[in-house]
Amino acid sequence: MEEKSYKSLKSGSDIRGIAVQTEENEVTLTIEAIYDITKAFLKWLADKTGKETLRVAVGNDVRISSNAIYAAVQKSIVESGCNLVICGVSTTPSMFMLLKESDWECDASIMITASHLPYDRNGLKFFTPEGGLSGADIDEIIALAEKGEALPRSWGNVEEKSYMDAYCRKLVGVVRTGTGKSAPLFGKRIIVDAGNGVGGFFVKKVLQQLGAITDGSINLTPDGNFPAHAPNPEDPVAINALCQAVLASHAELGVIFDTDVDRAAIVDGNGKLINRDNLIALTAATLLEDKPATIVTDSVTSDGLTDFIASLGGKHIRYKRGYKNVISEAQRRNERGEYCPLAMETSGHAAFAENHFMDDGAYLICKLLVAYARQSQKHEKLSDLIANLVSPVEENEIRVKFNEQSVNFRHEGDRIIKELKYFVESDSRILLAPDNYEGVRINFPAGFGGGWTLLRQSVHDPVLPINFASGEEGGNKVMAKQLYYMLDKYPFLDITNLKKFINGEK
Repeated sequence: MEEKSYKSLKSGSDIRGIAVQTEENEVTLTIEAIYDITKAFLKWLADKTGKETLRVAVGNDVRISSNAIYAAVQKSIVESGCNLVICGVSTTPSMFMLLKESDWECDASIMITASHLPYDRNGLKFFTPEGGLSGADIDEIIALAEKGEALPRSWGNVEEKSYMDAYCRKLVGVVRTGTGKSAPLFGKRIIVDAGNGVGGFFVKKVLQQLGAITDGSINLTPDGNFPAHAPNPEDPVAINALCQAVLASHAELGVIFDTDVDRAAIVDGNGKLINRDNLIALTAATLLEDKPATIVTDSVTSDGLTDFIASLGGKHIRYKRGYKNVISEAQRRNERGEYCPLAMETSGHAAFAENHFMDDGAYLICKLLVAYARQSQKHEKLSDLIANLVSPVEENEIRVKFNEQSVNFRHEGDRIIKELKYFVESDSRILLAPDNYEGVRINFPAGFGGGWTLLRQSVHDPVLPINFASGEEGGNKVMAKQLYYMLDKYPFLDITNLKKFINGEK
């Protein structure tokens, strides 16, 4: 009997892989893998809960491979003697939120999605009422799947029931409660770019219910081929499409979601993108109006953001990249009695304590719509809330690869980070950042880069991402040169990209 291996399908706290064969790629997320991993999840869940019969809800985004994957998931659940609730097209956050509804009586949910990844990818995301699974949980489930572990074969029930309408009503309620008005967006033109993903619902079921004019919205029709652009709030083509749509329709605000709506960004009425540090600052500003708080972000946020949060009476903690890492750190701090209402990544994942720390792009936008409505009442702009945020003059990310497959990149990456720390400590011109939880973050003084650089290990790949941010024109290249000298001594590193950046090559 051939031994099964599913470890390559682990992606942080999710299962992801290639689900559609193309000329470039073979399928890795096979129907057999889906079947085995789903059965293993049910066995894992039964062992955790002590329940013999489980009730599991399943939803999906609009990818072209979702129907085939859904069939495999359904087969696994029913054959395991568990009861299945078919939710159909849903957002990832909604699939968690339904677990908080007592009348649903579900023990877990599964979302079929690969978030912002290309059309040929897909995956599984698992939830229990406590939240999304951890990477360690996924390891356990994969180990069970590889062994063929499953609940005794039986036959469960199937029903169809969507949660999306109830989810939308809750989103509308967030804005109405926050503003004290039933139609706080009356007469305001606010448009959406859903990227042909799931997010098109936000136009009719949220914005229009709040009185907004939504003419000019684009890419609302679900299409798993994503013909317009990548459904990703960080994709340059997607961002440009929304900026142009805002200007063309004379909208006052534009909203962009990723495929499954767990991330978002906005564009103001001038066609200016508000994402990354700007979006975190804006979100933090709405919370710090009430009382001092700790805001947890990922590691690549700027010093300007730290200063901005401090100016509002808050405290900024940079933690490890990965939205689950950021959320877990915020939860730990709350458990210790530290008021921490927000965990947010520069990618647009935002999780509020008041919303069970679920990263929900639609919920984030609703919170910002409350702030927008309040600002409009004062005849002020939403962007006025972050007028004092000092942004870097330059920002870049370079990815340095390990060029030898035989190298233990985890071990060598740790060694490089350790040795870089020693090097920095011996150089009086540069300093280690004092508040760093990941990799090595180096501060460069004015005239010698005037900013910071962060070298860290990739979560999944044999890569060392390096982020640069400077307050000086050309400062990133100055810092890159210093880092080049530090890394040139490692023969197993391919630092070509760093050299190209220094030389101004693409």
